[in-house]
Amino acid sequence: MTEKVNRRKFLRGSAVAGAAALATPAIADGHGVTLKMQAAWGGGIFLENAQSFAARVNEMSGGSLTIEVLSVDAVVKTSQMQDAVHRGVLDAAHYVPAYWYGKSKAASLFGTGPCFGWSSQEVLGWVYAGGGQELFDELMAELRLNVVSFFNSPMPAQPMGWFKEQITDASQMEGLKYRTVGLAADVLLEMGMSVVQLPGGEIQPAMKSGLIDAAEFNNPTSDRDFGMQDVSKHYHLASFHQSQEFFEVTINKDKFNALSDDHKAIIKNASMAENSGFYWGNTKRYSDDLLKLQEADGVNVYRTPDSVMAAQLAAWDKVTARIAEDDPFFAKVMESQKAYAKDVMNYLNLNQPDYKLAYNHYFG
Repeated sequence: MTEKVNRRKFLRGSAVAGAAALATPAIADGHGVTLKMQAAWGGGIFLENAQSFAARVNEMSGGSLTIEVLSVDAVVKTSQMQDAVHRGVLDAAHYVPAYWYGKSKAASLFGTGPCFGWSSQEVLGWVYAGGGQELFDELMAELRLNVVSFFNSPMPAQPMGWFKEQITDASQMEGLKYRTVGLAADVLLEMGMSVVQLPGGEIQPAMKSGLIDAAEFNNPTSDRDFGMQDVSKHYHLASFHQSQEFFEVTINKDKFNALSDDHKAIIKNASMAENSGFYWGNTKRYSDDLLKLQEADGVNVYRTPDSVMAAQLAAWDKVTARIAEDDPFFAKVMESQKAYAKDVMNYLNLNQPDYKLAYNHYFG
């Protein structure tokens, strides 16, 4: 990826010729089957991740199954992607559950829910081995959505984000106009912030114009591509507002069921393989770009104070209790997660050595 990114291209995505014509059923011809998958990303590392998943499928199938990646807004707006897949306007979509949680707040529990002491690695463990996938399928049936979904790419905890000044105490969050998405919006509202939900491409211009005071997106690489270092020099890492997230690959259920068993297995296993490829590749890119933000761009990087993160946990408790009281399915999913996290994290917390102790031993 080049050092300088054409921001307009990054934010809007490159033009896709005849995009509307691409909204066709899965194509079967002499060369196999093609699925058109629109991504929620117009450029940068997340679009590369969508392309990486597609490349795994294409390679594993030997060309008999091809996923063609379309850039953001190629056929429909990001907010319309799930409905487009449901109706068959799109074959597939690559996004995150927080982008459609307006249909059901339980959607945010699949990637952007409360932290029960676990990371995105363990939440994916719950999806694959703790009943999470079955609960998601139950949610799709309840919402009468004609889709199947696969989850992959465990993201590191998202930074608290960019501020006009260093945050040293939770009291400074009161009244701040802040950008986030999903259930995190409810949590930060509970903390006294004024929350604005904006798509990624609008974050930097909104902060530059003063529409918002502070913002988060996801990671140092995307933030640097957006140009956040041009509107703020105060960057806070670590937060519980979205401390475990991953991608969702959604496929029209009829089109998925029409695939051969081999092709279904390829999609499932390519998704699982992408878990490792994403984590290994992205954490290296994030760490490299964090250093560039500090050394080349003059950004001050801080760890979010414990008082802010403690306030987030308290807000999560209030928000989730309120939602669970009115939504039995939300409560059911959360209890399943808590049961899994209690046992798995008990083992991991007892067994894992203090890696920070070892890090400080060698690097100070």
